[in-house]
Amino acid sequence: MRIGIDLGGTKIAGIAIADDGSERLRRRIAAPRGDYAKTLAAVADLVHDIERDIGATGTVGVGIPGTISPATGLIKNANSTWLIGRPLAEDLPRLLKRPVRFANDANCFALS
Repeated sequence: MRIGIDLGGTKIAGIAIADDGSERLRRRIAAPRGDYAKTLAAVADLVHDIERDIGATGTVGVGIPGTISPATGLIKNANSTWLIGRPLAEDLPRLLKRPVRFANDANCFALS
């Protein structure tokens, strides 16, 4: 199973996709605007809730409103300003205890 997270400024959406590409579950929660620690916790909780409801763990990918600087590993150019300068690519995998893939949300939309 794969879990996709759309991390936005007003909402965080999650979807679980089965190996055959079918949608298993979709969930949406409010984003804790302005609070990095609460945003991390909200994403981790959403992933764990999806996995609990499905009864399986999955790989995780996150579309973010900005990009991760290759030079520093920190978020830059995000309209969700509380993410700027934060090590999301370090913090979220540590919370979830697994690798997490990140991409710019607009690029994710274009690919979809």
